[in-house]
Amino acid sequence: MPAFRTSRRVRHSAAEMFDLVADIEAYPGFVPLCKALRIRRRSEDAEGRVILIADMEVGYKAIRERFTSKVTCNRAKLTILAEYIDGPFKSLENHWSFTDQASEEAQAPLCLVDFAIAYEFKSQMLAALAGGVFDTAFRKFASAFEQRADAVYGRG
Repeated sequence: MPAFRTSRRVRHSAAEMFDLVADIEAYPGFVPLCKALRIRRRSEDAEGRVILIADMEVGYKAIRERFTSKVTCNRAKLTILAEYIDGPFKSLENHWSFTDQASEEAQAPLCLVDFAIAYEFKSQMLAALAGGVFDTAFRKFASAFEQRADAVYGRG
């Protein structure tokens, strides 16, 4: 199963980065391959976690696919978990965590962003056609969010 994991230090606070990643409705504007996103349902559980059921349409050239995920945003732990529900994948899960770090400059926020994703297509043909494109795009996710944070919050 293809998987990718990265950790990056960014010059934004963990809370800012959490908010940016949790704002999934903004993804079509900056996330690689994301063409559209629609939230079907938004709720909050007894532990205060926001749970979203969302449809994302991804595409590259003539390939377009739509899939549904459950996204759990845990502000207390500064984590976000996206779990696959339905679509062209056999499985898909990605996890974000955000941890404030000590900064040499007292005024400058710094956080460690951990991102991990694992996925497998249902169709071998789709895996052959789109697998490389998806792998490349997933590897660009962390930097896309860092660039978005710089645009939204200002350069760190």
